[in-house]
Amino acid sequence: MKSIVTSMIVAAGLMVAGSAMAADMPAVAKKNNCTACHAIDKKVVGPAWKAVADKYKGDAAAWDKVATKIKKGGAGAWGSMPMPANPKVSDADMAEIIGFIKGL
Repeated sequence: MKSIVTSMIVAAGLMVAGSAMAADMPAVAKKNNCTACHAIDKKVVGPAWKAVADKYKGDAAAWDKVATKIKKGGAGAWGSMPMPANPKVSDADMAEIIGFIKGL
């Protein structure tokens, strides 16, 4: 009985943590329509931002490539679905979005 209660508490904690993570999406990501294709912790159309952070962790040069991919679009890094170009994302918004992803 004690293990069942403990399991339920852990499961509830994980659900709350997942909900909190989803609520932390930066406003600039919503403003620039990133949320149409990306979520923090699950694949939507594009990869989860957590997966991007994990893939490029420790590779400082990769973040310039991510910025270029956001601005110019591209395909191949995460499968066959191309990322559309987003040339209207300001440099300030780009820095905030990439900073957020890096921090995951």
